[in-house]
Amino acid sequence: MINSLPEGQIVNIWQHLLAHRTELTTEAGEPIKIIYPGRINAEQGADFRDAVIATNRGVIKGDIEIHLKSSDWRAHRHHRNPQYNQVILHVAMWHDAKAATKHQNGESIPTLALNKYIKTPINQRLSETEPPVTLSMPCLKATEPLATGIIAKFLDSAGEERFLAKATKFQVDLAQTEASQCLYQGIMGALGYSQNRLPFLELAHRVTLHRLESITQNKTSDEECLSRLQALLLGTAGLLPSQRQGKCQKNRNDKWIYNLERLWTSYHPAEAMTQDEWNLFRVRPNNSPIRRIAAMSYLILRYRQTGLFNRVTNMIKEVPVSQSPNGLEKGLLVATNGYWASHFDFGLASKIKTPTLLGCGRAADIIINVLLPFTFAWSKLTSQPELEKKTLNLYRRYPKLTVNTIERHMKNQLGISTSLVNSAQRQQGLIQIYNTLCTQGRCHSCPLSQLEAGNHI
Repeated sequence: MINSLPEGQIVNIWQHLLAHRTELTTEAGEPIKIIYPGRINAEQGADFRDAVIATNRGVIKGDIEIHLKSSDWRAHRHHRNPQYNQVILHVAMWHDAKAATKHQNGESIPTLALNKYIKTPINQRLSETEPPVTLSMPCLKATEPLATGIIAKFLDSAGEERFLAKATKFQVDLAQTEASQCLYQGIMGALGYSQNRLPFLELAHRVTLHRLESITQNKTSDEECLSRLQALLLGTAGLLPSQRQGKCQKNRNDKWIYNLERLWTSYHPAEAMTQDEWNLFRVRPNNSPIRRIAAMSYLILRYRQTGLFNRVTNMIKEVPVSQSPNGLEKGLLVATNGYWASHFDFGLASKIKTPTLLGCGRAADIIINVLLPFTFAWSKLTSQPELEKKTLNLYRRYPKLTVNTIERHMKNQLGISTSLVNSAQRQQGLIQIYNTLCTQGRCHSCPLSQLEAGNHI
């Protein structure tokens, strides 16, 4: 029974424990306090992300991993996986490991055994099917009596704070980088999501926008231009079939692959990144770095006459004030009837219902997180007050984006309805609250936890 127990059941027991107490003791006798338990991680890595705990060494931030037995840490080879180097607490039902729990880099991690905190017989407790609980955080208690208008105002304020913080970062970048390259780097980072953001930024530094657009200025057909762009980008990324190991199919009879490989040899192979720098594991096929890089090549080709920077910034200047701002997404959508319309990866032919390399969801994310804050910063630096004002107004009016894991987590934590989070700005507000308050262990500094009847944010 014990050996076949799902770890999800242990996670449930852990949540029930934290709902009643947060002061605990590790197997080494060290007292700890769970300030913020983090959020459940649906991707690679530890079970809970962005937790905050207080120890004798001070406040520590990182991840929490859950196991049936503490020996599972080594059995699952986490001690050799750098993705688990951010774990700050190892929670297990039973502590049976003789060796200390250690990161891949050799640092020790405190272990906490749950069985000593369970009053009812363990077999009875494990057989119970209790529903998951929502952890009782200070902010949850504070929001219960508050009016919807107060919460909405807080979300709007936090959303604008996040927007201005992004714009300020772009202002710093613009002081050091050409505007067109700065925008291009922002878009590239957004194409990588959180899993591949850094390698996408590295690729943007190695293959600049100026270099890509110099290819489009040559008197070549669109097809030839596209293949040259993809060869340079994918080759520099280290993601062409000849550069990869494992599942990538190296079909020598594939004309598109042959053409890209041939063109890549005319560039500078020494500049290439490696496959190991990319996260290709458990990435949805449509979100794979290969397809996103291909999407950028199509955008560069589409705007070969005007240039990416001019066209994208002009989209904001030209959008009518009366029009819904989500019409901006059309300028970033990328559909294809070429090679990538029937391939998720090199050599892997597949029937793709919607041959889209960059869809509405990702386009909207780029507009909110990159295009609008960049244009706000650029218009401010270039003394265009009307464009600056218009950009902020577009952000405030932008419709709701696709819901992400942080938003789901925060709505549960704050105890607010989905209908209240009805705009991109409020979604961004939830992310801002999560990043600047929750994951920093600043629950008692949060305006929601300090409000009393009659007070305002």
